[in-house]
Amino acid sequence: MTGSAVTQAVHGGPDALGVPLHDFSTNANACGPCPQALAALQQADHRHYPDPAYTALSARLAAFHGVAVERVVLAASASEFIHRISAHAARAGLRHAVLPAHGYGDYARAADAWGLARVRATGQPALHWACEPASPLGTADEALVQWARANAPCTGLRVLDCAYAPLRLDGRATAMPEGVWQLWSPNKGLGLTGVRAAYAIAPDAARAAAVRALAPSWPLGADGVALLGAWVQADTQAWLTQSLATLRDWKAAQLRLCAGMGWRVLPGSLANFFTVQPPPGDLPAALRALRARGIKLRDCTSFGLPGHVRLGVLAPASQQALRAAWAGLGAGYHSA
Repeated sequence: MTGSAVTQAVHGGPDALGVPLHDFSTNANACGPCPQALAALQQADHRHYPDPAYTALSARLAAFHGVAVERVVLAASASEFIHRISAHAARAGLRHAVLPAHGYGDYARAADAWGLARVRATGQPALHWACEPASPLGTADEALVQWARANAPCTGLRVLDCAYAPLRLDGRATAMPEGVWQLWSPNKGLGLTGVRAAYAIAPDAARAAAVRALAPSWPLGADGVALLGAWVQADTQAWLTQSLATLRDWKAAQLRLCAGMGWRVLPGSLANFFTVQPPPGDLPAALRALRARGIKLRDCTSFGLPGHVRLGVLAPASQQALRAAWAGLGAGYHSA
């Protein structure tokens, strides 16, 4: 994985054509937006600067996780934190970043930006990444299991990306090993990905202070403060729990739909998204044709899985729109 640098960010969601009518390309909670979080955003005070120390918000996040407030590090977004922790790793003298086989492109982009060689494994101190459930497959991350083993001591920094932890639909989370950073970005679970706000829980106060010192002033605006404040409320968490039951039903229906269309579903997804391999054909052209019909899927080429697409779980009406649009492509898809 020490190959060419990642030069362009690839994401799902809106594009030059605007917001897709049926957007399977992101992993946001399709039951959202969460009404409690939306109300908090509408009531946010945009007239004034936030407290630059985020005193009250940090205390609420610390209490939610049961940790000392000194371990909380606020971030403008998960992507911003990925770049900041990579900068910290480089400043600390690390020279490698151990990345998942398939994972979020910003891990690699940040490693390249800060001169960290991208590898799958190394015996040298490194910045290690894990994500569970992992994107794009939605599976458990083997790295997290390895970290938990007594014979696998930490060399460098370990960061667990918890972006999809709130959207786990099946199974139990792997036990959190000692000494691991946790990165949380609740906007996906709340169905409000347009609000860019995140936070991390550091292994200890000293490391938190070092990474906090690399942040600009006010990484969070009023909307980010409102979102994270709403995230820790009991009624917000109750809404999230209820939404997972709905997503399980929708996911089961969407899996049946994909199988009925002849798409091979890659196994093991624990989350509100999964990856499929459509039948052989001109997939890029098919994705463009679907997008012209208001339907967007996430091409997995940037994840190292060409010929595959990732689908976030959507409501039945969107699933039926996908089926009709795919059938409308007809034999043209297979002409490649």
